[in-house]
Amino acid sequence: MALRRDPYVLVVGGSDSSGGAGIARDIETIASIGVRTCLAVTALTVQTHEAVMEIHHSQPSLVADQMRAALQANEVAAIKIGMLATAEIIVAVAGVLRENPQVPAILDPVLASTSGRALLEAGAIAVMKRNLMPLCRLVTPNLVELALLVGSELAVDEDSAKWQGQELLNTGAQALLIKGGHASGPRSTDILLRSDHEPVRFDTPRLATSIRGTGCMLASAIAAHMAKASSLEDSVREGKLFVFETLKENAAA
Repeated sequence: MALRRDPYVLVVGGSDSSGGAGIARDIETIASIGVRTCLAVTALTVQTHEAVMEIHHSQPSLVADQMRAALQANEVAAIKIGMLATAEIIVAVAGVLRENPQVPAILDPVLASTSGRALLEAGAIAVMKRNLMPLCRLVTPNLVELALLVGSELAVDEDSAKWQGQELLNTGAQALLIKGGHASGPRSTDILLRSDHEPVRFDTPRLATSIRGTGCMLASAIAAHMAKASSLEDSVREGKLFVFETLKENAAA
């Protein structure tokens, strides 16, 4: 019974049989920060580090029931949302978030795999923007995802990225972390945008290495720190540092 009082992050996302991304990466990250996890699995995938071969979606009601059971069983202090796959699953997840407004949710808007396979069905982006994003404390798009969410060309500089981010805030998102990993230059800069605050930049040297699942890792690290009662800004700062240190270790290996 003592475990019930530990803070948990509820991870909502898809499996990755290669272990490189998805809920495997989420659990690994959150555990390394000293926080426990519980799960709601949205999809089972068959994939290697190079390609996604099969995707099998969970029933939306099953996803919602998994979330409710996890919330009932544990002291869930944050929710990390990754792959959602279908518009119906998005609506189901949003329904559970509305039932639990006291628990902050971090949404990593997973739209495609690193290899380019679509992980969210066509037409579901509008449902995500309308039904889910306004319920999330933070949304963490990379530059490619940001452009798709706004329906614009890829941002070519920081000003255009911030403009696209503002467009997304105008649709009801509470806060955005625009990730700069897909940009170029010697520095990797992420930008936290909130409608009632000045933008906050989080800056690290750009490393000459890459690993799969860094988006999962960052959102999970932020969620873990929020579960430990850190502020949003501090959680983002700690999450960014966690990913940087992990990449640095990978480069040295």
